[in-house]
Amino acid sequence: MGSTTPATREGATAQRGDRGRGAVVAALMLSMALAALDATIVSTAVPQIVADLGGFSVFSWLFSGYLLAVTVTLPVYGKLSDTFGRKPVLVAGAAVFLLGSLLCAGAWDMGALIAFRVVQGLGGGALQGTVQTLAADLYPLKERPRIQARLSTVWAVSAVAGPGLGGVLAGYAGWRWIFLVNLPIGAVALWLIVRHLHEPARERVARVRVDWAGALAVFACGGVLLTALVQGGVAWPWLSAPSLALAGTGLALAGAVLWVERRAAEPIIPGWVWRRRTIAAVNLALGALGLLMVAPAVFLPTYAQSVLGLGPAAAGLVLCVWTLTWSASAALSQHVYRRIGFRDTALLGIGLGALILFAFPFLPYPGSWWQPMLLMLLLGGALGLFQLPLIIGVQSTVGWSERGTTTASVLFCRQTGQTVGASVFGAVANGVLAARLGGAGDLESVTRALAAGTAPETTRRAIAAAVHAVYLGAAGAAALAFVVLLVVAPRRFPVRPE
Repeated sequence: MGSTTPATREGATAQRGDRGRGAVVAALMLSMALAALDATIVSTAVPQIVADLGGFSVFSWLFSGYLLAVTVTLPVYGKLSDTFGRKPVLVAGAAVFLLGSLLCAGAWDMGALIAFRVVQGLGGGALQGTVQTLAADLYPLKERPRIQARLSTVWAVSAVAGPGLGGVLAGYAGWRWIFLVNLPIGAVALWLIVRHLHEPARERVARVRVDWAGALAVFACGGVLLTALVQGGVAWPWLSAPSLALAGTGLALAGAVLWVERRAAEPIIPGWVWRRRTIAAVNLALGALGLLMVAPAVFLPTYAQSVLGLGPAAAGLVLCVWTLTWSASAALSQHVYRRIGFRDTALLGIGLGALILFAFPFLPYPGSWWQPMLLMLLLGGALGLFQLPLIIGVQSTVGWSERGTTTASVLFCRQTGQTVGASVFGAVANGVLAARLGGAGDLESVTRALAAGTAPETTRRAIAAAVHAVYLGAAGAAALAFVVLLVVAPRRFPVRPE
């Protein structure tokens, strides 16, 4: 590409023709599929893994350890990609992810498998953040919805297909193939990136200053606080010594992060991420999105099986339909935001989403399968109008040198919102169940009783009430996102000229 326009020098990723760009897009889609699959693919193989390795009491860390590592590394990789370029960060992250996959396949006990899942997550953080950033680098604003919609579709399909694929591999090939299957897919993605991704040369800096102290502080603080949220109320009571110790340590580390970052020449989490209205508003709004997504993703399958009496496959179908309308509305959202702007399109989407979530508790008991499915179809369409315009819009307000940090910031907030939501809504559901059942049981124990056919009708009604309460909380999170965008975000995003 011979152009040397300012936009090209600033950072639009140069490719050797459309063929090269297509190969890079294929690599990004493969990388996104790997990151999405590994968040869910292990779930259906837990019985086989526990039977082989033991460690039933700690198996939940197979998921938590991976997600924690992904979440806390997102801001670190975002800053590194702005400093050294997208290609080295993506290649290094993919290599770490594949190393973690190989180690997981050879794990000898549950402790080793959990540790190697954390290694996977350390690479997965680079895949998630850098893939989204490169998508913005590759395409100008008017073409960006196309690639982002593709990535959203890959993420949604992979996340939904993960449990089914994991069950097939565990049942017919052995659970270790869940991790070994990553190797050929990842190798193809790596080869395409190395061969076809060519970033423009940038002005060399005599000495690159990397805020390693800030990176370590962010990693430690995020790990401790997210561990407290993930394990609180599950492994130990909220007001127990472990919870209080983790919370106190996390707050102390948060103070350390602020102290280190204020003194760093090139901080991992720069202050401008929160001083700029547009980025701050999108961060908060997508944090609320992560929070509200927990309601359908975690609690709807339980509702479908325990209240509606559906089997696991049918319950999964009730949930997965929202990925269809989410992807479709995301792809079509460009026709809306080009007319009314990024903020107003997102307001339309989240406003509709709040109404749909609020309608869920009014479904009849026990109801029919098509009723929650219809709401999920509508919810997916609403959230597609909400999320994608915000991501594209906020990426378009910054230049190449800030895009990685900005993208990682919004993804970090969304991931953190999901972690907080799982903890908060789990506590809400258990509280409602305790009140309805006279203080006996939690969601997990009563669901097992229902599966065994030993639970009375009052238990089914209690589960319905618990899930309804969670959906009301999700509607509140959607309303919070609406208010944040209305009050904090500028009506017209300050898009940079290309």
